[in-house]
Amino acid sequence: MNPTQLRFDLRLIADMVAPKTRVLDVGCGEGELLKFLRGTKKVDGRGIELSMSGVSGAVRQGLSVIQGDADTDLKDYPAGAFDYVILSQTLQATRNPREVLEQMLRIGKHAIVSLPNFGHWRVRLSLLVHGRMPVTSSLGFAWYDTPNIHLCTIDDFIDLADTIGAKIERGIAIDSSGRTRPFTPPDWKANLFGENGLFLLGNK
Repeated sequence: MNPTQLRFDLRLIADMVAPKTRVLDVGCGEGELLKFLRGTKKVDGRGIELSMSGVSGAVRQGLSVIQGDADTDLKDYPAGAFDYVILSQTLQATRNPREVLEQMLRIGKHAIVSLPNFGHWRVRLSLLVHGRMPVTSSLGFAWYDTPNIHLCTIDDFIDLADTIGAKIERGIAIDSSGRTRPFTPPDWKANLFGENGLFLLGNK
């Protein structure tokens, strides 16, 4: 797969993964990232996906993907089974984000998490001016039909990582134009101007 065909945030995630490592992609869809990592970095990649259509699409591509739920099924994996556990744009849709993140760091040496930032200036301005839940490019659902049940800001996620004893090894803020800004917490500019946050975590 040509790197330019991969979703922008997935390209950034792929850059964080070392070659020939063990990877679990949680909420992998049809396995776009896994296929790319297998082809370019020769990883031993596995996936877990909630939708049966996603699982079927991944399996058709020869990927090792099973149906499962991040909230309930990560506990079944042994500790230290993977080098990287990836959760892309999904943490805010889980029922228990803290437990999911703890499980990721239990079964993986590293966790890679990307999430929409509810602290972005456009979200703040929309709430101030209109007084309604905002709809943006990264938060594209009306409040009544959104899968995002635990919205948070970049700063909220940093606090959660600290609470569970995770070390933020890399942080990247991504703006609405796809520009990236590496940051080291605390960094108020990342929380204000990053439409999405991307984190590489390890255990302290």
